[in-house]
Amino acid sequence: MTANRQPFPSTVTVHVPLRFTVRGGRKTIIGEIPYDAPKTRFDDSIAKALARAYRWKQKLDEGTYATVGELAKAERINESYVTRILRLNLLAPDIVEAALNGQSNLTVQSITERVSVIWEEQRLTLAARSSN
Repeated sequence: MTANRQPFPSTVTVHVPLRFTVRGGRKTIIGEIPYDAPKTRFDDSIAKALARAYRWKQKLDEGTYATVGELAKAERINESYVTRILRLNLLAPDIVEAALNGQSNLTVQSITERVSVIWEEQRLTLAARSSN
């Protein structure tokens, strides 16, 4: 008694939907989720940038450094970068919270580009940037 066996195919193709993105200067592979699930990956580069912004602002406020130039020299970082990161102190609290909780698609690059100091305008601008 022989069973009717079908031969196994010689190749199998598996489709895995992936998306490549740049986060913190590194390429990252993101698996596509077929439904609108909450974001689970935490981008620590945003947390680091926000921590630097608040620490550097405190050093300027305390008088540890008189100018952004002095701060940049002491940190051995480009003055332009220090200025961009310091702008993060002007972000609306809910934007900061969403970024730290991983509830947004924002990147360090998108939040360090020029945005309005008016919180409502920030929300509109950054929402448009995170959807791109």
